[in-house]
Amino acid sequence: MANITRDDILKLAQLSKLKLTDEQVEHFTHDITSIVEYVEMLQKVDVSGLEPTDQVTGLVNAWREDKEIDYEVSSDELLRNAPDTEDHQIKVKRVIE
Repeated sequence: MANITRDDILKLAQLSKLKLTDEQVEHFTHDITSIVEYVEMLQKVDVSGLEPTDQVTGLVNAWREDKEIDYEVSSDELLRNAPDTEDHQIKVKRVIE
């Protein structure tokens, strides 16, 4: 049986760099305990006679073939879609301070 303590939650919060209130600690203690108990229950299920399943729809190779399209677009046409341009380039907000 899982026994997740308040100290376990505080340690997880510290490792995750989270600041939790006392109410949140209690909430997560309950929630994580429930999750671990559920996983423990699943680990007890006998699946020795089952084959692994990696696909359940029955579809086989649902990809379409790539087709080359001869389509030319001028840079002026492409720049018309940009929100802002300057000197024939796309203008963006400064990202380095």
